[in-house]
Parts: sequence; structure tokens; C-alpha cells
Amino acid sequence: MRDRSFAPSRILIYLVVSLFAAAYLAPLVVVVLNSLRTNEEIAQGSMIGWPQHLAWGNYALAWSGFCVAETCAGIRPYMLNSALVTIPATIFSTLLGAIAGYAVSLWRFRGDNWIYGIVTLGLFLPQQMRLLPWTIVLRDIGLINTLSGLVLIHTIQGLSFTVLFCRNYYIAIPHELIRAARIDGAGFFRIFWRIILPLSAPILIVTVIWQFTHIWNEFLYGVTFTTGQQQPVTAALIALSAAIADIPQHGVQSAAVIIAALPTLLIYLFGGRYFVRGLTAGAVK
Repeated sequence: MRDRSFAPSRILIYLVVSLFAAAYLAPLVVVVLNSLRTNEEIAQGSMIGWPQHLAWGNYALAWSGFCVAETCAGIRPYMLNSALVTIPATIFSTLLGAIAGYAVSLWRFRGDNWIYGIVTLGLFLPQQMRLLPWTIVLRDIGLINTLSGLVLIHTIQGLSFTVLFCRNYYIAIPHELIRAARIDGAGFFRIFWRIILPLSAPILIVTVIWQFTHIWNEFLYGVTFTTGQQQPVTAALIALSAAIADIPQHGVQSAAVIIAALPTLLIYLFGGRYFVRGLTAGAVK
């Protein structure tokens, strides 16, 4: 058979994919390079260039030394805020989404399709439409400008994704397992904990990666409902850029961006293959 490794069509595919990859990676490369350059070097040259000397001090200054929102502690406290919001919201939304997806897929009841449709309707509502309702809710329960308020927001809004993912995965589980368990006297939660949850590892990995990345990178609710020391790191980065507006310090700002993006980058580097594997796990019966 003729060797197709250098076929024109294959070369064209590689070329197009490489161009797309370069376009997506170019901003990251520029930020990484600038994080290792001094402010003088950037001012004398341009925003695009190789560092003459590796300025690792930018990372130390961005982490614990630079002033953000009148507090000279770097972005370290805001990274902690993001972790205190992201981790519990990811756990709660994943667990509740798994239970709800199990209920509407394997524990059928009257109106389950309507409930599923209403829950997933949240996927199509723009975030700006939700600001006023959430403002009223958080004001009435006293959670404005608190991390708990952000946890509540991301837990509730994450249900649209987690229910969708889990329901589509659970629908492929044989209903005979549920019938046999019910005949043996198992109830709703016992079936979930003993049968469904042990089979859910692939899709739970997907929902955890999805939710963690989405919540960590979320900006709108953090900057709208929190101020000062209660802000997550994405909102603090805006305050950092405003603080250095008079005297640009692009090296420190770039280092702060890299530090803030590091958790999600690590999640995808080490869990990306499990993400794709989990998405396709329930595709074929």
C-alpha cells in the first residue's frame, strides 16, 4: 500500500492545526515571557521579546509583596479566596447534580422530563440576566460581599451542567440493576450510594474538572458581589492592573496572571485525558 504519511491532505491538516495551536498559545507565550522580564527591559523594548535576564523576583512580588486594593500582600489571599469558593462549590454542585441526574434518568416519576428541561434551561440564560435576581437573594439572606454567597451562586448555577452530564451518563446504566435493587428492598439513596455512585467515576471526573475550571476562572459574580478582601483572584487581577496603571509594571502583572492560571492549567495537564474519556464513557451502550 502507498504510504500516506506525506499525503498532501494530511500535510494540509497538520498545517491548519498547527496554525490554530500557535494562535491559541501565542498570548500564553507572551505572558510567560513578560513575567520573566524586568519593567525596564519591557519599557525599552516592546511587549514581545525574549528576557535578557530571568526576573524570578516578579513572581515573589506578585505572590506576596505587591499592593492590591490597598493591601500589600500580593495575590496570595485572593488565591485562598478562590480556593475557598471553588472547592466547596465544585463538591456541592457535583454531588447534587449526580443525585438529580440519577433521579431524572433512573428513578422515573411524573414530570421528571419537565424538571430536567427547566434545570438545563439555565445553560442558555446569559449571566447578565441573573445578576438582579442574585442581588435580591443575597441581600435578603445577608450574603452579599461574602465568600459563602459566591459558593451558593456557583453551586446553584453549576447544577445545569452537572445534571446534564450525569443524566446523559446514567441513562446508559441498565434499568434492571435498579429494579433488582428495589426488589431487594433498597431505597432511593441506598441505590445511589451502593450502585450508582461506584459506577460514576468517569462522569464525576468530568464534572469536577468542568466545574473547577469554570468557577476558578469566573469573573462577573466575583467583581459584582464582593469587594476588597473578599474578592476572588480573577477580580483582584483587575485591581492589580488598576494599581499599576500610573507606573506600568507588566512583569509583575504577567507573573500574577500566570500564578492565577496555574491551578486550572495543572488540572487540564494532569486530568485532560480523563476528561475526554469520561465524556465518551456513556456514549455507547
